[in-house]
Amino acid sequence: MEFKPAFGLGNRHIQTLFPSFFKPKLNIEFDIERFELDDGDFVDCYWVDRDKHSKIVVILHGLGGSYKSHYIQGLMKKLSQNGFTSVVMHLRGCSGEANRLARAYHSGDTQDIYHFINSLHSRYKPPQIYGIGFSLGANIMLKLVANYDVKLKSIIAISPPVDLIECANYIDNGFSKFYQYVMIKALKPLLKDKYKKHNIEELTGVTSNKVDDIRTFWDFDEAYTAPIHGFKSAKDYYSKSSSNQYLKKIKIPTLIIHSLDDPIAPSVPSLDEISSYIKLEIYPNGGHVGFISGTLFKPVYWLEDRVVRYFGSLLN
Repeated sequence: MEFKPAFGLGNRHIQTLFPSFFKPKLNIEFDIERFELDDGDFVDCYWVDRDKHSKIVVILHGLGGSYKSHYIQGLMKKLSQNGFTSVVMHLRGCSGEANRLARAYHSGDTQDIYHFINSLHSRYKPPQIYGIGFSLGANIMLKLVANYDVKLKSIIAISPPVDLIECANYIDNGFSKFYQYVMIKALKPLLKDKYKKHNIEELTGVTSNKVDDIRTFWDFDEAYTAPIHGFKSAKDYYSKSSSNQYLKKIKIPTLIIHSLDDPIAPSVPSLDEISSYIKLEIYPNGGHVGFISGTLFKPVYWLEDRVVRYFGSLLN
């Protein structure tokens, strides 16, 4: 089931941006769970078909994503149609309500999803649990299964930024700066809100008036992400959180889907970096979490079918 881009939609930026503008919004009924964490914070988990199926797919969104993201809703509907319960675990502060603590989330933050998946094993017996991560969430999912025994049947990582230093440098060049601008612009108000509610200046050494000077991910992660989450610097954060160094440790069936023309996460794992449990599907085109086939007027969101087919093949 190889991916071929729709005629007229082969450009990597069109593949990346088209779904955000043209994919129809779905009217999905969610069952919302607030999952309390041991440190006093919480994450909101949005379920579809909760308690209906023994096969549960846990989904991690990308940076600034949520249950509203185009790649989330279509996938959850497709999973429902094929006998899977699904749940998107929002990273801290991404469900629309600010999290309680000064910290937020980051690309290597595996603890929350680790505790949530463990809770599913105690609540649903015997569950068959699968994982899917998109972009930043894909990096987290890969790092999770490499370093913890979370008893997942299988995972899929879509457009993972496996080398965060390379990604941070790449997105600060050419048209890719547009994506950086959009994401940084969305992050700044959230960070300013943190300053209002918490002692961020004392924790990071960065004054609130310097937030407006942030232009790049290197700036943002040096000023906030690294110090608030216990890293020495942005470089230290990127180095320790990149999943490519852990891929050889993965011992469950894993599918990584990536494109060579990804304008946000250019790093593609090589065969000598991965374990024998990992299947690489690397395509010339597809953009970042795009992969639109079909035609211009009848686009097919190929990832949704690929996910169902892959998990279905493991069941068979």
